[in-house]
Amino acid sequence: MPAKKMSEASCTKNTVALVSLLAGATIWGLIWHPYRTLEGMAVSPALGATLTYFVAFLLGLGLFRRQLAGFRPGWMLAMIGLVAGGCNLGYVLATVHGEVMRVLLLFYLAPLWTVLLARLLLGEKVSLPGAAVIGLSLAGAVVMLWQPSLGLPLPENGAEWLGLAAGFLFAFANVLIRKAQELSIEVKSMAVFAGVVVVGLAVLPFEPGAVTLPPMAGWLLVALIGLVLLATNLFVQYGLTHTPANRAIVIFLFELLVAALASWLLAGEAMTLKEWLGGAMIVAASLFSGKLAAHETEPG
Repeated sequence: MPAKKMSEASCTKNTVALVSLLAGATIWGLIWHPYRTLEGMAVSPALGATLTYFVAFLLGLGLFRRQLAGFRPGWMLAMIGLVAGGCNLGYVLATVHGEVMRVLLLFYLAPLWTVLLARLLLGEKVSLPGAAVIGLSLAGAVVMLWQPSLGLPLPENGAEWLGLAAGFLFAFANVLIRKAQELSIEVKSMAVFAGVVVVGLAVLPFEPGAVTLPPMAGWLLVALIGLVLLATNLFVQYGLTHTPANRAIVIFLFELLVAALASWLLAGEAMTLKEWLGGAMIVAASLFSGKLAAHETEPG
């Protein structure tokens, strides 16, 4: 293929990957609201997530039957499923039970974890910019969480701890998906759906109160969310597969803008000046992490 055509094909692929990640970020900035709607119907977030991802899994079985024919799962696919499953379920639980923007800003400490995990699993060296990302992320978290009367600057409640853990698992899944280039997008998407269902079923027995199935309107919402999740995961898997791990996390910052507007308009949530300052530092670290894409080096 001539160099010009190769360049055009590469440019097109990069553009599609960018649009895919932006679409995924938009959906994830809004997805907490329908899960809160289900909770208003007495459907717990864990059950809501399990049901919606099971719908996405069933839809995927029909849509990807050719790609899945004869495929045998391995340990890498199982890792992707469980890690991404824990991430997605933790994200849903945290954003339903917690203050959306605080949870998301803790989630977006992910650049810190991405730098470290990319070093361990992809062989990307932790350069001076990488060290700066780590320092700025941690400093932002300290500023946002610091309350002298409470001692150490730690998350205030279970939802915020879940947001922090989900961010770590997101970075882990991001790096694993990037590493597993031999697996198709469809196969990795199905692993994510199955992972949420498996982790969700494991969590359900620990949910307080009785398990309540959705009413008719709730089942329609579950089906709609499942369909959206199927499309969103395809977008995200394509984007992550064709985008360096440290650049992808920067693109996902668009989710913060969507979530900030949505949480203000739909939930009436507002952040203090201190939280905005700490959040700005975390966002800056995420933006800075994009520079690391230029430092994707030989294993060392």
